[in-house]
Amino acid sequence: MTDPRIEKLAKVLVHYSLGVKKNDWVQIDGPYLAEELMRALMLEILAGGGHPALRVGIPGATYLFYTHANKNQLEFISPTAKLKVEKLDAQLTVWGGWNTKELTGVDPKRIAIARNALRPLFDKKLKRIATRDLRWCGTLFPTQASAQDAEMSLEEYQDFVYHADKLDKRDPIAEWRKVSKKQARIARFLNTLKTIRIVGKDTDLSFNVTGRKWVNCDGKLNFPDGEVFTGPIENSAQGHIRYTFPAVYGGKAVEDVRLVFKKGKVVQAKADKGEDYLHAMLDTDPGARYVGELSFGTNYSIKRFTKHTLFDEKIGGTMHIAVGASLPESGGRNKSGLHWDMVCDTRKGFTVYGNGKPIHKNGKFLKP
Repeated sequence: MTDPRIEKLAKVLVHYSLGVKKNDWVQIDGPYLAEELMRALMLEILAGGGHPALRVGIPGATYLFYTHANKNQLEFISPTAKLKVEKLDAQLTVWGGWNTKELTGVDPKRIAIARNALRPLFDKKLKRIATRDLRWCGTLFPTQASAQDAEMSLEEYQDFVYHADKLDKRDPIAEWRKVSKKQARIARFLNTLKTIRIVGKDTDLSFNVTGRKWVNCDGKLNFPDGEVFTGPIENSAQGHIRYTFPAVYGGKAVEDVRLVFKKGKVVQAKADKGEDYLHAMLDTDPGARYVGELSFGTNYSIKRFTKHTLFDEKIGGTMHIAVGASLPESGGRNKSGLHWDMVCDTRKGFTVYGNGKPIHKNGKFLKP
């Protein structure tokens, strides 16, 4: 018997997040472990008059590609991928695989080659998403692998995920509209500021955000959601930061990351585990060492770190700073094939200053 929350999730994703309309071409990407959700999404899109297309992943395929592809194959961009980035009306990416550690042994330089080759397509996709010409959303289907990373049973993890999705509410769409209004007030306040400074243990990092837009993330691009972000002035990051949460990217976790910024650029990068991978990703291209995103996590239904960025970057009271590509809707201009969200736990002993005055302390906004 299908979990009724899955059908509920499909309705929210199709009608709220993606806003699927009649005759929309909608791509659904995901592992076959998410079969129940993908079926429900397909039926919901068909009922609305859209044209669903499925791309279903199989276990081990990504590992096989990165270990066996030659340089030409790593850099190859298929005509189909180009067509979809240019023509899709909506796209839903469903995460949730078999083995979240399968790329641990892969040479990070090979991953960087492929990501660098994808950069022009990635830039075009971000531009279409920013204008909503392409309605894209990413979500997660709870699997044993993700539950294990989170140190929960599958049943506990399902409850965690669906609670963060607000699917335990009678009308989840109405709840997300409430979130949207609340975060809109936060964004309006942040848009009055010119500088942001984060101060806490082993951290003192400042940014210029003059003229950049703070964006309200309310379930349209990520689901679940709960953040307000901007793209700081590219050469403005100055200072240092230490991430007590592991920085997870491409299935690899880098632990105890410490970064030093000068004139916007990462000039020192250290980690207790995975430092080689950290440096390989920061060397993806010239833009990978600059900050593309600065964000406040606002989903207080998410309280614990689970090693999945979709949830971890939204933890209420945290902040995340992404190195790499800016998100165009913020006015950010940094270009890169990398976008790596690293989460800083600012819920205890941290103060964030706006225009030199405290605005966020121990994980809570002092106003609005």
